[in-house]
Amino acid sequence: MRPYEVMIILDAGLEEDAIRATVDRTTQVLQAGGGTVGRVDRWGKRRFAYELHHKLEGYYVLVEASAEPAAIAELDRMLSLADDVIRHKAIRLPEKVAGRARPAPSAAPAEPAEAAPEANGA
Repeated sequence: MRPYEVMIILDAGLEEDAIRATVDRTTQVLQAGGGTVGRVDRWGKRRFAYELHHKLEGYYVLVEASAEPAAIAELDRMLSLADDVIRHKAIRLPEKVAGRARPAPSAAPAEPAEAAPEANGA
């Protein structure tokens, strides 16, 4: 399982039920592919920097998940075909950013090394 972030930009003119249905379909596709959905963060309506598909605003949703690449490919296909989705992007997170790579616990706390006496040949 690899950690991913999926950003979805939906049409801002959609009803709340339509937005919820699209987000639910997204999580269902991930779970059907054997993935786990972590956090779903709804950012709400945001104004675009430039016009996209003759629209000036979009509804942003960020989904954090762990899944196999095949599940992300299926999600990408589903979002590409959805009429409500203006843009989407799935990014694989590095292990350190995802909070998965933790340092191994050491047996003793790190202490400064003592200076060893030098061996003089004199």
